[in-house]
Amino acid sequence: MKALAKTRRTPGFELIDTPVPRVGAGEVLVRVKYASICGSDVHLYQWLPWMAEHIKEIPRIVGHETAGEVVAVGEGVTEVEVGDFVALETHIACGSCYQCRTGRMHVCRNLKILGFDIDGSFAEFVKVPARNCWKVPPSIPREWVSLMEPMGNAVDTVLAEPISGQRLAVLGCGPIGLMGVTIAKACGAALVIASEPNPFRREMAKRMGADIVVNPEEQDLVEIVLAETNGDGVDAVAEMSGNPKAFLQAIEIVTPGGWVSLLGLYNQPVTFNPSDAIMKAIRIHTVTGRKMFSTWETVTRLLATGKVDLEPLITHRFPLEQFDDAFQSVIRQEAVKVVFEVF
Repeated sequence: MKALAKTRRTPGFELIDTPVPRVGAGEVLVRVKYASICGSDVHLYQWLPWMAEHIKEIPRIVGHETAGEVVAVGEGVTEVEVGDFVALETHIACGSCYQCRTGRMHVCRNLKILGFDIDGSFAEFVKVPARNCWKVPPSIPREWVSLMEPMGNAVDTVLAEPISGQRLAVLGCGPIGLMGVTIAKACGAALVIASEPNPFRREMAKRMGADIVVNPEEQDLVEIVLAETNGDGVDAVAEMSGNPKAFLQAIEIVTPGGWVSLLGLYNQPVTFNPSDAIMKAIRIHTVTGRKMFSTWETVTRLLATGKVDLEPLITHRFPLEQFDDAFQSVIRQEAVKVVFEVF
């Protein structure tokens, strides 16, 4: 089969020919139809230092945001059957550590991640544990299914607490931030203020339903938020950017007694006095991955009922053979979500 792999400890990937995986007990083989590019895939493509430290084994088939059809099942598999169309949960949990046994598989102590710790899905076929398959109803467009995995991150960030009737600021409108905007509106947010320096993404934020869009490099976000909320501040902030300045802005613009949800990863320390949050009685949530599997249920309902439309986010489609063009479109910030059509 053809597959996209990291074959050298240098920037870039390589299209290789490799045997189709064989399934064992409890495993399934999925024929990949669509696979989308995540920001972490871009970091792996660029071979950033922190990613180089994480990847232990080379070669490694990359990719993890996946949609496909089950074509083979191993002994003992009952969760899915041949012919099912599935999305894949990319966190491979051990099932036996303290976190797994107490309902927190997404932070498993022995966690492995598809496309990083085990071979991934930028390939014609991928092998995964059966419990990592999420059956998708026919009401969800097949082209959207690979986006269900990152959408789970957006759901857990924006819906960390009830959002209906609330005023929310989304800081950082990359793909997951943009998903957060439309999820918040679908779930009844009264006001969504989006902050994003990139003009293409600001326009996309408007399209996804943001009521107010701010360029934080040219406008005073704090001043605008206070003006739009009668000086109260927003009830909640979803910090998606990983920018230290945005973190501090989140603490400043949230109303006393409100909450801040953090998804963006910070490449440098943030100088922060916890008293600033304590004196405002701010609740801070941190988000990693998706809750397994309650978040998947929420994602499915939002998409299956038509509450959320992901089509505008899929700006580019490529075959695997054009992987360099695909990744460069993301690096140049010309794309939102790029989907490989593998079928």
